[in-house]
Amino acid sequence: MISAGHHRELSAPDAEAAHSSVYGILSMWRNTRMIVLCSISAALYAAVLIPFKAVPFIPGVTELRPANAIPIVCSFLFGPAGAWGSAIGNTIGDFFGGASPSDIFGFIANLSYGWIPYKVWQVIGAGEAPISRSPWAIAKYVFTCLSASMLCADIVGWGENLLAFRPFAALGNVIILNNMTAALVLSPFILGAVYPRVRKGHLLYRDVMPELKPRSAPIRWLGFVMLISGEATAWALGNLLSVGLWAPKFLPAMWNAAPYDKSVGIIVTPFIFLALAGLVLM
Repeated sequence: MISAGHHRELSAPDAEAAHSSVYGILSMWRNTRMIVLCSISAALYAAVLIPFKAVPFIPGVTELRPANAIPIVCSFLFGPAGAWGSAIGNTIGDFFGGASPSDIFGFIANLSYGWIPYKVWQVIGAGEAPISRSPWAIAKYVFTCLSASMLCADIVGWGENLLAFRPFAALGNVIILNNMTAALVLSPFILGAVYPRVRKGHLLYRDVMPELKPRSAPIRWLGFVMLISGEATAWALGNLLSVGLWAPKFLPAMWNAAPYDKSVGIIVTPFIFLALAGLVLM
């Protein structure tokens, strides 16, 4: 069993840095228990991903992925360790499906998929546990999962489009559906069974790394607004461009020709980075 252990006192600069989202996602690699929790998260994700590689959800596009419930659960439980576990576990799973350059975007997308839930919940959760069954808590849980699923879909769809592998709409919508199905059907049951036990064992990320303090409310809310507006705009514009419903007049006509990879790259990219910058601020 992983014990709670002792924690060193932070110097003033370290204490200030501990409010940074990037600090949390990077400094966890100096914490042995967080590394163990990351390994557990990655192993669980990969172990459920791999057997379903042969079960297509949409043939030629993506497979059935009940494993997508795991990053949501591990994010709420283990915070930064769950985020890295999501990215690493997905990469391990990708190796069994055939490696490709798009795996880089898959790594970043799954890192954000495991990073967003606990960060968004810090902003809108109002101190409630993610297993609360009040109507308002359920609505916030659904919104949190949707925000994580959308940026994941945006990054993969954008990346595949840049590489001219698939148009944005082919993955930008399917991934949201796939992720949300797992997050709403499976994750609540797993969380309900595991969260109280992990909390009782003092293995939640805030217990294992108590030095990770939330940033000030104005900064967190600014990051939240940047994340949601960036990912929602990227998704909407990516779909409009991808299916040819919008052809920006300020771009050369050849850049608006199918498969629209150039226009998606130019129009969608700033909003992807806006969303990622918001996540970092949170």
